[in-house]
Amino acid sequence: MRTLWLLHELGADFELVVHDFGPELRSDTYLAKHPLGRVPALEIDDRVLFETGAITEYLCEVLDSGDLYRAPGDPERMEWLQWLHYAETVAVHGAALTQQHIVIYEDKDRSPLIMKLEARRLEKTLEVLDAHLAGREYLLATFSAVDISVGYSVYVASYFVDLSQFIQVSRWFGTITARESYRRAIPSGSDNYIYKSKRYTCD
Repeated sequence: MRTLWLLHELGADFELVVHDFGPELRSDTYLAKHPLGRVPALEIDDRVLFETGAITEYLCEVLDSGDLYRAPGDPERMEWLQWLHYAETVAVHGAALTQQHIVIYEDKDRSPLIMKLEARRLEKTLEVLDAHLAGREYLLATFSAVDISVGYSVYVASYFVDLSQFIQVSRWFGTITARESYRRAIPSGSDNYIYKSKRYTCD
């Protein structure tokens, strides 16, 4: 979804191939594109990229007109890189919670302790964002690809923590998700949609 959101924001001409979670991602054909059998994988210029942060940076380098990217030498370059990779700091906790709440089917195999720890760690990452966003509309001076990268991680986080406790994050998230590119990227009406509940909590 993060890459799809960016592609729509860039106005790129692309073909979307959707894969079901399961054996298809472990086929020899797909593993030749992504050796871990995960998504996304971007095929561009007869080559394949399968790391999301690298995909974001490359797409901005080759397709952006100057709004979403901060090239070397730009005063905001350092911050752009920081938030591009901070998106993964947020995402790793969302991924752990997704595994505990959704991917692990049997209650006996889930760990309430891990759920609580990861939820608190996720909240800590959002506290950092909340402090940074005080007095600013976006992560940088204007909307950029890092708002998309971190925004997707916050989208996942919203299934496991209450975003309303983070006033600045909630305001910013409402702003960036009002964009047409976001609305075109969010999954809807799919049986393959991974999040079935509005929020998952550890009782």
